[in-house]
Amino acid sequence: MSQALAAVLKRDRAMVALGLAGVVIVSWAYLICMDWGMRHMDVGMQMVIMPAMEHWNAWDLVLVFLMWAVMMVAMMVPAATPTILLFAEINRRRHQRRGTFAATGQFLLGYLAVWTGFSLFATIAQWGLLTAALVSPMMASTSNVLAAGLLLMAGLFQLSRLKYACLAHCRSPIGFFATEWREGLWGAFKMGLKHGGYCLVCCWALMALLFALGVMNLLWVAGLSLLVLVEKIAPFERFVSRVAGLVFVGWAAWLVFGAMSR
Repeated sequence: MSQALAAVLKRDRAMVALGLAGVVIVSWAYLICMDWGMRHMDVGMQMVIMPAMEHWNAWDLVLVFLMWAVMMVAMMVPAATPTILLFAEINRRRHQRRGTFAATGQFLLGYLAVWTGFSLFATIAQWGLLTAALVSPMMASTSNVLAAGLLLMAGLFQLSRLKYACLAHCRSPIGFFATEWREGLWGAFKMGLKHGGYCLVCCWALMALLFALGVMNLLWVAGLSLLVLVEKIAPFERFVSRVAGLVFVGWAAWLVFGAMSR
């Protein structure tokens, strides 16, 4: 590899990483602002980004959908960053005379399109749970049965073969790029879409845990984000997933038997 190409790759990598960091920082700033508004309801309800606590109308649904979409960006982009950087590097190597930023942006858009679809599903689910009084107006679970069920589901999925298969793809995307590479901006978008599909199957149960732990509990949002990141980059990913799965199953059992003993 020539020194000129090495310099360009280094520059591109730094600029893409900086752009991704900016997206994540803005997303977390939005969530922190919304969390502050929920903690200070006297002024929080006057904020444009705050949905009503109960009896949602169409605009409230839009705001909750936006909240979920931004939350997925904040949680998933850090874990996807190594793959996005790898895509940018491969794209630059294949097209040395053309910039890589437009294609990388399309890959990211495809990836986020998948999580935007999940956000729509989560919004509808939250609306239904709020209507059934299984989630409080403050977006926290009000039912030990719901919380235990979600924890058990997440725990069992963490131990499943499907989880490990999708996790293996997310950790080692070089084979995916070798066999699924598509040229052009539309090709980049489709690759992002497909990679996002693998990540969605890998992480959907962890995201569903937010209904048990608190949709806007930023401590748990950060904790689950860290777990997703560690699963993607730690040398012993199966060990991490198995420990998390056993913890979730044990937590579910504690909620059930603790409630029965009262």
